[in-house]
Amino acid sequence: MEVYNNENEQVDALRRFFANNGKALAVGVIIGIGALAGWRYWTGHQVSNSAEISANYQKVTQAMQGDRPQTLEAVAKFASENNNTYGALAALDLAKQYVDQQQLDQAATQLQTGLKATKDENLQAVLNLRLARVQLQQKQAEAALKTLDAVKGEGWSAIIADIRGEALLSKGDKQGARDAWSKGIASDASPALKQMMQMKMNNLG
Repeated sequence: MEVYNNENEQVDALRRFFANNGKALAVGVIIGIGALAGWRYWTGHQVSNSAEISANYQKVTQAMQGDRPQTLEAVAKFASENNNTYGALAALDLAKQYVDQQQLDQAATQLQTGLKATKDENLQAVLNLRLARVQLQQKQAEAALKTLDAVKGEGWSAIIADIRGEALLSKGDKQGARDAWSKGIASDASPALKQMMQMKMNNLG
């Protein structure tokens, strides 16, 4: 099973997939766990509609700029109107803009919108991991821990352990944080992620 050292790796993989398979997306795609593959062909109106959604997704997200509110509104409108993978990805893009602007409530709302729009476990995992990080910034440790429980797939275990440790530490549970990071270090995490968790453990004293 593919192991992810951070959710950005999977987001980048999704971006590359959409960039390299634009024509194929016109007939629909199902993103498989740990791999961007698996096809389901649509017919007639569905094919045309998918191509239009794909084009609109690329148009609104490529035009999005944090200092131009109207572009953010366009992406929000697209995300709310498309209950599919494109809508979920748009919500993910928009959430990042809101985080950069420290508008955490809006970021959380968009991530939750994305979760409702997709049934793909890989994309749901990315959205939940991002949401847990936002909730930590909002000082909502319990909510972050609950969100982490919703992440499926062994490939995410190291990232989950890292965020879980942060959440537990924010609650004052040093031993819980130590246990979480120890579990992460024992997983198939990258050397860099293991080193980071080890440093966090060392800082506990």
